[in-house]
Amino acid sequence: MHRSKIPHQYFHLPSRNNNPEKMGEAKEEEKKPLILYLRQPHPPLEQTLSLKFQILKPPSPTTPIPQFLSTHQYPSSSIRAILCSGYIPIDAPIITSLPNLACVVTTSAGLNHIDLAECRRRGVVVANAGGVFSVDVADYAVGLLIDVLRRISASNRYVRSGRWGREGRGEEYFPLGSKLGGKKVGLVGLGNIGSEIAKRLEAFGCIISYNSRRRKPGVSYSYYPNICDLASDSDVLVVACPLTDETRHIINKDVLSALGKNSIVINIGRGALVDEKELVRCLTQGEIGGAGLDVFENEPSAPKELFLMENVVLSPHHAVCTPESFRDLFYLCIANLEAFFAGQPLLTPVKCD
Repeated sequence: MHRSKIPHQYFHLPSRNNNPEKMGEAKEEEKKPLILYLRQPHPPLEQTLSLKFQILKPPSPTTPIPQFLSTHQYPSSSIRAILCSGYIPIDAPIITSLPNLACVVTTSAGLNHIDLAECRRRGVVVANAGGVFSVDVADYAVGLLIDVLRRISASNRYVRSGRWGREGRGEEYFPLGSKLGGKKVGLVGLGNIGSEIAKRLEAFGCIISYNSRRRKPGVSYSYYPNICDLASDSDVLVVACPLTDETRHIINKDVLSALGKNSIVINIGRGALVDEKELVRCLTQGEIGGAGLDVFENEPSAPKELFLMENVVLSPHHAVCTPESFRDLFYLCIANLEAFFAGQPLLTPVKCD
């Protein structure tokens, strides 16, 4: 890309205007730390960031990052921090192209888009969204579960289609839903989000069990080290663990078979935690009772086979999306960046192991 094609507002170029006031503003701008901004455009966040930092960002979300890094005004050695989202990979080529990179702050709770091994090797510290999204995602998970059990979205479609009142005259009665209270719920992952989900479902009278890498100290819920055993003893399986090489397709054929035909899968973690093809097959053949899915393996695509299933509720990866959570996230990201440039510990550091 020729440098002249990059919109000028992304850079703080020296002004030809000799106005002392303008020159003073330019000098003040140069004093601000420089961050590489690699996420979708978000004017409110960018405006707030610009009060404290110089922002360097590609002219378009589709601009190849290596190409941009080789053409922008600043030397790569001047970039010490990245602010990114979960949709843009921060991989080894990007990390190695920035010789003085020392901090990556992501606006997501998940970390599967960051090469943590390379960060560890290079001594790059990483911060994520921490528990900012936990409450909103937990609310959403419970909402999906109630929707699937009580058929709320399906009943909405039933009324809007004009079928209500035509029962017995060529129209079937709307099927009954199922009660939430008393259900045995297995949580795959009991971190910040899983714990908030458990708290809410316990209030509904559900019986909570969980699977994780190890037993959580001070937790009274039943612990299952084997996920198939958890599935076989659950009416509902809620997937809330991080996506790693070890957890990819953790919900597989064996787990789904252990669940049984009346059970429900809720996924608010990452799409690749579930073997999507196997899930579709089980739903198509009636081997499980339903699903509530906010995430998918190949976003923004979802399996078309699910579109006509009345026992499935689909959502466009929106569990985190509330104005309140975004506001808190922006403040956290800025605080993490300020802490880094001040030589202070990050607020939400991540272990790169």
